[in-house]
Amino acid sequence: METFNTFADRMKNMGVMNYLKISLQHALYLLHHGMLEDANRNLSRAETWRYGEKSSSQEVLINLIQAYKGLLQYYTWSKKKMELSNLDEDDYAYNTASQTMLNHSWKTSVNLGALIQTPGVWDPFVKSYVEMLEFYGDQDGAREVLTNYAYDEKFPSNPNAHVYLYNFLKREKAPREKLISVLKILYQIVPSHKLMLEFHRLLRKSEKKDHHKLGLEVLFGVLDFAGCTKNITAWKYLAKYLRQTLMGNHLPWVQEEWNSRKTWWPSFHFSSFWAKSDWKEDKALACEKALVAGILLGKGCRYFRYICKQDHQVLRKKIRRIRKSVKKHSIVNPGL
Repeated sequence: METFNTFADRMKNMGVMNYLKISLQHALYLLHHGMLEDANRNLSRAETWRYGEKSSSQEVLINLIQAYKGLLQYYTWSKKKMELSNLDEDDYAYNTASQTMLNHSWKTSVNLGALIQTPGVWDPFVKSYVEMLEFYGDQDGAREVLTNYAYDEKFPSNPNAHVYLYNFLKREKAPREKLISVLKILYQIVPSHKLMLEFHRLLRKSEKKDHHKLGLEVLFGVLDFAGCTKNITAWKYLAKYLRQTLMGNHLPWVQEEWNSRKTWWPSFHFSSFWAKSDWKEDKALACEKALVAGILLGKGCRYFRYICKQDHQVLRKKIRRIRKSVKKHSIVNPGL
């Protein structure tokens, strides 16, 4: 480690134009090895370093260096916060720890504030800053930071920004419409995000018909992705929502979603191979998929036929219900 530190210091002195960048890399190396105090000293030296006229690139690096100092201060603050939770409020140690926390939070906010106003992806810095703002009851400040991070056009598109805003609004018990508006943007960026099933539930509870239609679109969108093909919750939701949608006389909604998928979903989801594989690995999943397959492709679908032929004592009644449901709701031969 001593050899590396010597080498890093030599590199800084040899390339003064890259002093800040090398200092930051050095600090990150020290952080990676758990040498927090050394990293903090390194960042403090770099923070005060100047060479010639300050360029815009130097300013960004200085902001980044200050922000990493802020993260170290946040780490200390977070530890004090844990200590505080174990102390009695009347204890002298509580007041001392509380004051230490306040000092660190002030330093952290100063160090993080400049960076998170600079366009970029600053997830760990934003999360730390918002946590402290919330802890001290500055809900408006936290909301403003997260809203700017998510919606400011100068910042690059970042799914996490919308996730952070959504989780904050959820903690605030914001109205359903507000939550839907945030997740709608996340859906446009990452339609397979794990929050999409929660988005579907919110849409389903809405009183607006266009939200109900979007709720169906969201489920199809989730299952378009290979990483979600085994998501039994998504299949359960789709099986149930297809029936509800068709019972509500919204066949065109289903047809609209299915028309763009009918050429590739059968082999992607409903082949004989997948029927055998799913039945072997997860019979509950296979049953949900069989119901969806039957509704979308009819009784002739290979997946549906394979599952319905299985003689399973526990699932016999469920398979019978699947047959009845497909007979009633299939969009291939409705009413048969």
